[in-house]
Amino acid sequence: MSDDAAVMVIVDAANVVGSVPDGWWRDRRGAAERLRDSLVPYAAEGLPGLPGPVEIVLVVEGAARGVGSVPGVEIAAAPGSGDDLIAELASAAAPERGCVVVTADRGLRQRVEAYGARCVGPRTVRPAPDQERPS
Repeated sequence: MSDDAAVMVIVDAANVVGSVPDGWWRDRRGAAERLRDSLVPYAAEGLPGLPGPVEIVLVVEGAARGVGSVPGVEIAAAPGSGDDLIAELASAAAPERGCVVVTADRGLRQRVEAYGARCVGPRTVRPAPDQERPS
């Protein structure tokens, strides 16, 4: 992990990729790579309402395993359930330095909020196709 003072932003890749019906199901790994690349600017800029820099961890699972990290976005490949890994990461980060989880999954939101993490929806990092990314 890069900066111990930076807030950790954990992105639920499966949930965020699945939030836009753009054919992601035909190439899950490619969709995860495109999401990873679109997250890079957020590492320095931060998220709307959370100025940067932030540490971004993209949690991938299933067919998206094998996606590599890039500067600004660390990949965490879940050996099983992505939700379980996200909860584990949030439980470690939230009390120490703050944690934001990007997901729309209600059950996961409840799990990570119990550790003190804040949750935001997928559109925070993946605007609708007719909208530009917030600056």
